[in-house]
Amino acid sequence: MGHDHVVHFVFGVFGNINGLLLFLAPTITFMRIMKNKSTEEFSGIPYVMTLLNCLLSAWYGLPFVSKDNMLVSTINATGAAIEFIYVVIFLVYAPKKDKGKILGLLTFVLSVFLAVAFISVFALHGNKRKLFCGFAASVFSIIMYASPLSVMRAVIKMKSVEYMPFLLSLFVFFCGTSWFIYGLLGNDPFVAVPNGFGCALGAVQLILYAIYCDKKGETKKANANRSLEMGLGKAEPEKQSVTQQSQDGDV
Repeated sequence: MGHDHVVHFVFGVFGNINGLLLFLAPTITFMRIMKNKSTEEFSGIPYVMTLLNCLLSAWYGLPFVSKDNMLVSTINATGAAIEFIYVVIFLVYAPKKDKGKILGLLTFVLSVFLAVAFISVFALHGNKRKLFCGFAASVFSIIMYASPLSVMRAVIKMKSVEYMPFLLSLFVFFCGTSWFIYGLLGNDPFVAVPNGFGCALGAVQLILYAIYCDKKGETKKANANRSLEMGLGKAEPEKQSVTQQSQDGDV
């Protein structure tokens, strides 16, 4: 194994470690949900969308789709299992109307994944298969990474990082950076581009944290009624644990 391959492998391992930390970040949220036997105002959408991202990325990393990307498959398969558990827990404790929405979205997500898998296996071959699966995985990876933008906007508006968890921002940065370098070393734009976006977004979050960490700001319910998991929810801050969103990181 050459030097380049060793470095490539090492950054893939780093990506797996940071990706796992990112996927496990919402554990506190779900422990709270199970303890209270209620989803309160948390949103289940980030977890369903992160599930789709993980499924597509895991599929893209398989040897018959793209070469030398098994580390991409391992962490995303693990992430898919974790996100599926989150979704099941959410469905158990969610109110009836939210269960219907999440079940509908879950059906859509699984349908998209099955369609991509079916088309890639039976209709496409070689480089066309890689391009198709890579493009699909990249689109949803970027969507997952972009979801905290609403939280960042709130941080700037309120001049407070009270509702932007430092560890989540740090994991997003490390995860995005590891897989960005992994993608560059492997000459794989479908890994490098979305994770380069994640790396940049994580860096911006850390910069915002450095700027506003000593400023409490004023928390306004009207502006802060959003989930901190992936920036897509609507939980009231005084009732909500400061934990992650869906993405969720792609890896």
